[in-house]
Amino acid sequence: MPNPNSFNALKELEVGRRKLLHYSLKAAEQNGLPDVSRLPYSLKVLLENALRHEDNHAVTVADIVSLATWPRHRHPSGEIAFHPVRILMPDSSGLPLLADLAAMRDAMRALGGDPARINPVIPAHLVVDHSVNVDFAGSADALARNKKQEYQRNGERYGFLKWAEGSYRNFKVVPPGSGICHQINLEYLAQVVWTGRDADGRETACPDSLLGMDSHTPMVNSLGVFGWGVGGIEAAAALLGQPVSVAIPEVVGCRLVGKPRPGLTATDIVLTVTQVLRRMGVVQKFVEFWGDGVSHLSLTDRAPISNMAPEYGATMGFFPIDRQTIDFLALSGRDPEQIALVESYARAQGLWRDADTPEPVFSDVVEVDLSAIEPSMAGPRRPQDRVPLTQVSQTVAQTVAQFRGVDASAAFPPTAPESGAMAAISDGDIAIAAITSCTNSSNPSVVLAAGLIARNARARGLTAKPWVKTSLAPGSQVVAAYLERSGLQKPLDELGFQVVGFGCTTCLGNSGPLSAAVSREITEKDLMVAAVTSSNRNFEGRVHPQCRMAFLASPPLVVACAIAGTLRRDLLTEPLGADPEGKPVFLADIWPSPEEISEALRDAVTPDLYRRSYADVFDGGAEWDALSATGGVTFAWDPQSTYILQPPFFGETTPEPAKPVDIVGARPLLMLGDSITTDHISPVGAITPDSAAGRYLIDQGVEPADFNSFSGRRVNHHVMMRGGFANIRLKNEMAPGTEGGFTRLMPEGSVVDVYDAAAAYRAAGVPLVVVAGKEYGAGSSRDWAAKVTRLLGVRAVIAESFERIHRSNLICMGVLPLQFPEGVTRTTLGLTGCEVFDIAGLTEIRRPGGTLLCRIRRPGEAEGTVTLQVRLDTAYEVDYWRNGGILDYVLRGLFAS
Repeated sequence: MPNPNSFNALKELEVGRRKLLHYSLKAAEQNGLPDVSRLPYSLKVLLENALRHEDNHAVTVADIVSLATWPRHRHPSGEIAFHPVRILMPDSSGLPLLADLAAMRDAMRALGGDPARINPVIPAHLVVDHSVNVDFAGSADALARNKKQEYQRNGERYGFLKWAEGSYRNFKVVPPGSGICHQINLEYLAQVVWTGRDADGRETACPDSLLGMDSHTPMVNSLGVFGWGVGGIEAAAALLGQPVSVAIPEVVGCRLVGKPRPGLTATDIVLTVTQVLRRMGVVQKFVEFWGDGVSHLSLTDRAPISNMAPEYGATMGFFPIDRQTIDFLALSGRDPEQIALVESYARAQGLWRDADTPEPVFSDVVEVDLSAIEPSMAGPRRPQDRVPLTQVSQTVAQTVAQFRGVDASAAFPPTAPESGAMAAISDGDIAIAAITSCTNSSNPSVVLAAGLIARNARARGLTAKPWVKTSLAPGSQVVAAYLERSGLQKPLDELGFQVVGFGCTTCLGNSGPLSAAVSREITEKDLMVAAVTSSNRNFEGRVHPQCRMAFLASPPLVVACAIAGTLRRDLLTEPLGADPEGKPVFLADIWPSPEEISEALRDAVTPDLYRRSYADVFDGGAEWDALSATGGVTFAWDPQSTYILQPPFFGETTPEPAKPVDIVGARPLLMLGDSITTDHISPVGAITPDSAAGRYLIDQGVEPADFNSFSGRRVNHHVMMRGGFANIRLKNEMAPGTEGGFTRLMPEGSVVDVYDAAAAYRAAGVPLVVVAGKEYGAGSSRDWAAKVTRLLGVRAVIAESFERIHRSNLICMGVLPLQFPEGVTRTTLGLTGCEVFDIAGLTEIRRPGGTLLCRIRRPGEAEGTVTLQVRLDTAYEVDYWRNGGILDYVLRGLFAS
């Protein structure tokens, strides 16, 4: 039963016939809490969370007052403990988390404790969405064939999930073929206001909140749900009851003004917002959207903006609850009683936004004029690199010219043949056009626009170019249902956009093979071709190893690009193709009008469609039911498995942590530039036979056709270690002239695989560091980027700046993040990778912040020193690091209790 806290905030809320207990911010104000009316909405939710958990000693009265008085400071310091209501996970990161919990049960038993103590104490949902590959596309049976292949590849992994669902309480699996976790969260799982029962059976209410084990978890912020992406390590601790330490953030107000012009898509808006906020610098900050422009955005227009929070660097991209929220809850088939509760609770708590509600106080404000936004794409390598549609061909020409070492005017010779036959494929052509990812497939307006442009194109006799691999992977069953109901799936099918699966597919690199002819052309001519996708990421080497360029675009533009087949021409001013009579057809000729889109929405997207689509979301059908699971309280590990091996992180866990020791005689494993992503550190896509991971699997008797992907092999640390820093586009400054997972083994100086170098250093007892530039660890919440760093023997990462999630993950794995002082870089220090690093004072780290002195020894030169900032930002982070990681910390706490 909740206990009234120091501010006597526990009150009753009446909604119709229901009476629910809740922690009232207004009641707290009447009992001594400072006025919070101008507090950003996201911080009001965090404040309610603090009030609700004051009695468990993780939150103090001082913490609550500090948060309530945030508007006085706007650039605060300090931390607060956050307790999420629930956890959301995809299979790619969720399965390793469950394996870590299983290994913790083994460790608990070895310590003499009860292994059943290792069990989720808050609800968790796992959605199997990251495992389906586009092995088959462009045919009516692609969906069935890809699903069959998925089960053949992943049967052992899915069997482990069946064991976990039967062994852990508070844990449910959404089986394969349902969709993407963020879209299912938005359309079904999220309650906006969470309800439960106290010990006396009384109904309670609080804001829905979560941690998601994927960086795009903030998509649900569009509903006013509080939460963000974390690594699986931090999520595991939260599942076991550990509060999440949150540095009280700055909150940037993104004021949206004006109204989008007709013909503009939500994708154009989100790419522009991403560019603006990334340039502003919002890393580790909350972003809250405000202004009259918000009212002109439907909930499904807001969802992709929130989804892209990790791309603009923010922790969250939050929209307050308003009439659009309620309308979407009704459209998506939520229970009317729940919808009434959401509105009543939001109004009672001051969480409701109206057009005339005063703007909250923000740390900073940036304004985006929706009426000034123009059609855009983003690329060729980063989501924030927005390019107006009129300039895409120029950008491609410049990129190809740089690759070829020629002037941009010579990138595409005027005599280049028209791309009408397979043999004509050349630089700047499109090899992949994929409607994929929850980012855009959650928005019916852009998906139906894609269907309408396909219908209009077919009416003019247009087809997709034969060298373009086309695919449609909806983020939920709802999308397939309204495309079918509207009659627009048929023209999409005719252009090759048959449904290939319900999952992330091409967005995360599960794009499958190109046709043999296209692949051969690209290889033999060393072509620089592009992928165009409706997803949220286009990092180097992510979408497909043969696509050196990748552009993000709206679903209708993806269809148009498949028809054009190239990015060498201006999509706005030059024809996409010709009709059967030879007349040119331009994009404007087939682009749907706003009225066409509105009519399709009205006729096809209804509440009953959502209800039917989610009626059996936890039922996996015959294939899922046929899977077997082995083990009881503890899992029965198979040491011969190439998929599921006992994680190696708890083999030496002792009741008390060892004292930290100084880093002496460390060698740099890699020296890296700016914007190194977690994809660079731990690739997610295909495993090639000539890679260290591929050679290992072949040695284990696995055929290359059965390699699956790094994402699918995440519970085999032998594979993942060999994949560490092995992205095919990674450039290590220690090994100039190479691309991929190579480094120099010192002091010999020979160029070897990163894994082989790490193994040699380990055998010699040499500790390691990684040196990098700005924005280290951008992108995904991938905990394996931190796990592999630790397993390779890296004690510390020294960078100019860190992205939020990866810095946290490093700490959670016991790796120390250290930051160069302002103005100091690996370049100003003249580092080459030949140096030896000594970092003293680790034993004395007992509080957040501070500095350490790093001594740099160079062969034949005088020693140098640099003072490094310790990026342990909260007291919790210090404890986690001193324990060797957060899971060791939690395991020791459970054992001690």
